[in-house]
Amino acid sequence: MDLIATEFGPFSTAAEVADGVDLSGRAAIVTGAASGIGVETARALARTGAAVTLAVRDMDAGRRAAENIAAVTGNPNVRAAELDLADVGSVDAFASGWQGPLHILVNNAGIMMTPETYTPQGWELQFATNHLGHFALALGLHPALAADGAARIVVVSSSGHGNSPVVFDDLFFDRRPYDPGSAYGQSKTANVLFAVEATRRWAADGITANALMPGGVWTNLQRYWDPADLAATKMLVLEAGLPVKSVEQGAATSVLLATAPALEGIGGRYFEDCNEARTVTQITDGLHGVLGYALDPDAARRLWDVSVELLDAARARPPR
Repeated sequence: MDLIATEFGPFSTAAEVADGVDLSGRAAIVTGAASGIGVETARALARTGAAVTLAVRDMDAGRRAAENIAAVTGNPNVRAAELDLADVGSVDAFASGWQGPLHILVNNAGIMMTPETYTPQGWELQFATNHLGHFALALGLHPALAADGAARIVVVSSSGHGNSPVVFDDLFFDRRPYDPGSAYGQSKTANVLFAVEATRRWAADGITANALMPGGVWTNLQRYWDPADLAATKMLVLEAGLPVKSVEQGAATSVLLATAPALEGIGGRYFEDCNEARTVTQITDGLHGVLGYALDPDAARRLWDVSVELLDAARARPPR
């Protein structure tokens, strides 16, 4: 299977890849869209004429972002809605309140390298937020996505998936020492596996899902890093001459997957720098390539089933 290549590259912007696309009359949701690459993704989608919902935890920040996007793009159909991905009740309420078909769902929100933290269900916070919350959201919005007939799910993963496969026998670090990098890694691997299995299961509904690495971008995502480590990492990146993207460039691959006509009907793949990534055995530069375990269809099916079981159990019993 040939890798998909486009005319765009690592330093293309979200506005450039969406230029000329008309999504008037279609609806889009972007999670975590109050800042960072999320707000730039929402801004580019609004420029296409789509009605864009910013799904956010901080409603004050979300409203400010929505008002700014509407003013800058001239699109009045931009709004903020409350969503806490770590809270199953919040996800269910958001999904049940949605009305009408949904053309684009961008699973953008995420947390990284958090201290050891667990939800009331006992789920490790990074896995709960980055994977399970988005998984529950997509399942809840499935009727709306199917109603569109050609819906796309865009899943923001990371080259950090190289830190860990999904450890099915110990998802929540019950039997191994907690490591924030490994926890982040398995949540990002789960993001890719979700795209693989959602495409397989929902192809008959016209729904496709693709995952992506946005690139090296300094955003609020790094807020849990030790300040000294963050400063040292930025210096190493600078000295090594590694590419650092603006947020507008970081949002480009998300917007490409959401809007490019050439990607109609394409799903279950992993992209970086606006092109499909090569499968590698090791991510040697920290940025490029996708590991085979993240695209494994058997692991994708298993993760889907496990995720359904976890959500069903959470809804059936009070949080601990």
